[in-house]
Amino acid sequence: MAVATLPLYHHLLRFSNPKSRTTLRPRLPTSTFNFHKNFHLSIAFCSSTSQSPEANVETAESCVNLGLQLFSKGRVKEALVQFDAALNLDPNPLEAQAAFYNKACCHAYRGEGKKAADCLRVALREYNLKFGTILNDPDLASFRALPEFKELQEEARLGGEDIGYGFRRDLKLISEVQAPFRGVRKFFYVALSAAAGISLLFTIPRLFRAIQGGDEAPDVWETAGNLAVNMGGIIVLVALFLWDNKKEEEQLAQISRNETLSRLPLRLSTNRIVELVQLRDTVRPVILAGKKETVSSAIQKAERFRTELLRRGVLLVPVVWGEGREPQIEKRGFGAPTNATAVLPSIGEDFEKRAQSITAKSKLKAEIRFRAEVVSPAEWESWIRDQQKSEGVTPGEDVYIILRLDGRVRRSGRGMPDWPKIIEELPPMEALLSKLER
Repeated sequence: MAVATLPLYHHLLRFSNPKSRTTLRPRLPTSTFNFHKNFHLSIAFCSSTSQSPEANVETAESCVNLGLQLFSKGRVKEALVQFDAALNLDPNPLEAQAAFYNKACCHAYRGEGKKAADCLRVALREYNLKFGTILNDPDLASFRALPEFKELQEEARLGGEDIGYGFRRDLKLISEVQAPFRGVRKFFYVALSAAAGISLLFTIPRLFRAIQGGDEAPDVWETAGNLAVNMGGIIVLVALFLWDNKKEEEQLAQISRNETLSRLPLRLSTNRIVELVQLRDTVRPVILAGKKETVSSAIQKAERFRTELLRRGVLLVPVVWGEGREPQIEKRGFGAPTNATAVLPSIGEDFEKRAQSITAKSKLKAEIRFRAEVVSPAEWESWIRDQQKSEGVTPGEDVYIILRLDGRVRRSGRGMPDWPKIIEELPPMEALLSKLER
């Protein structure tokens, strides 16, 4: 009888679902970066009608796939054993990336932030894992609310050969679009500083000759003036270069926070769960973060201006401090809670195809009401606290954050918003200014 082996077909990403892990093709979503939207790295095989005894031999591929099966059934400890076994069976880079990434998902589920970060760091550094996958995966939502994720994200933002070079490169590309003349300015700073430095090298010997005196000695005061001009120019140009560098780092940090914000999930009035990025060009989310009484009062006041706020595309997103530390829904298995899992595929490839049509956009607009509920409150709270630190606000204060139609932060403030002023500030959705904001 002919013997057939099971060759490795290709690397697939799987969408997290505690009941079934349907294979989806990798794709590029509509977002700030071209990040994969489908998660849990796995290895897929071609089927065969005949198998050899060697087909049952344990390999890195089989361990990864078995680990995924155990993971989908909620058997975390056994899944970790399989992923560790895969790493001990001389895996190729593709298999090693899958093993380390899914190990991180298991550790994240168990609340082991440091171990999850260590696995992801290895996958990023040695096996070319895209940082966007970490941002997108709902199974890592709990990890993204931990300090270990902030450290990992900061490493990726700073870039370097060890970790996150691709992530920083993408950030810099976006930064150049938002500040197109910064690179030109920095070039002139360097060029003019170099010219002033060369001139300074010739001026210093002339000054010594002028001090020594003689028939052909240059004028002391003129030479000293030239020296002062060159030194002053170098100091000013270097200061401007460092200031622009500082502004660039602040901008990169803000872009990184904006990308994290775009991946935060919301539950619409129809119980559909979407990421904030899917609402771009459709609404202006207004995040209300604070104590329960304060947020509730702000929502009640907003109801008085409901019609005008809706004309301006306002969508209220309340975030109550401390809700992220309370058990929201009993979690069974892996991935999102069971009642949310049924609607999560709208975040996938099928939703993006439908969102390209006018009918789908109209349907989404119909589902958006005046208010949405946050999913993964701890992740939302973590992002808001980071934003407060960046703006010099004490983390934990009551704040509001208004987003633009393109998803970026428009402005923020302490306390709750003054709704009449918000109505004056925001143009109606059909206005030209709103079209330019998209």
